[in-house]
Amino acid sequence: MPQRLGLIAGNGRFPFLVLNAARARGMEVVVAAIKEETSPEIEREGAAAVHWLSLGELSKLIDTFKKEGVTQAVMAGQVKHKQIFSSIRPDWKLAKVILSLTTRNTDSLIGAVAKVLADEGISLMSSTELLEPLLARLGVLTKRAPTEQEARDIVYGRAVARHVAQYDIGQTVVVAGSACVAVEAMEGTDACIERAGHLMSTLKSEGEASTIARDLVVVKVAKPNQDMRFDVPVVGMKTIEMMKSSGATCLALDAGKCLLIDGDNVTAAADAASIAMVAD
Repeated sequence: MPQRLGLIAGNGRFPFLVLNAARARGMEVVVAAIKEETSPEIEREGAAAVHWLSLGELSKLIDTFKKEGVTQAVMAGQVKHKQIFSSIRPDWKLAKVILSLTTRNTDSLIGAVAKVLADEGISLMSSTELLEPLLARLGVLTKRAPTEQEARDIVYGRAVARHVAQYDIGQTVVVAGSACVAVEAMEGTDACIERAGHLMSTLKSEGEASTIARDLVVVKVAKPNQDMRFDVPVVGMKTIEMMKSSGATCLALDAGKCLLIDGDNVTAAADAASIAMVAD
């Protein structure tokens, strides 16, 4: 009998890639689709079953997987951080989890949910286990390597990003001329880049950016002791497009821990935009 895999699907292409990769390995996939996030197109991807749940319906998720014979599951796809903390209507089981938290960040919440699932006999696997070829490899990924200034910004940006990431605030910082222009919070990577571009554009138009009038460098890191079961760093075509429109010229990632969701298309788009990409 084929192995059954539960897929807790958020938004974007990530869950589609996991679903297709699992099916290619002969697995039957039972999708728990989040009403507030998942694309309806997930129903046309050949899953064994698709069940729609609202954010906060933890008891329904557990009951669904148990009825479907699922003992192993994977989380894939983004659930917007602000959605988690503003729109969620927890059932009694999730409410109990939330009340037990000492910190209200994404890691602590999802980690606590993972423990509840494990206690119910449903283990979470690494969200990238089926997609290892899409993880950023070590070294320069594009035709163009970072310039000396971009390399300096990467070193500085990594130090800032790792410090911020340890508190689960965000995983991305935007730097220009060794100055931190923007730090990601609940708005997400692309919105952080857009904010940095807008700020730099405003400064330049007002003649106030003479000391940092340089191109933007985006640094995206994994958290210290990154739990690869959830909330792994992801970049895709939209990230490159946002960098281009915001005046960002370089992207630095953590090798082996950041997923290039659109594969080689990401580096091809970066090359076309003269954006340097490097993973360390």
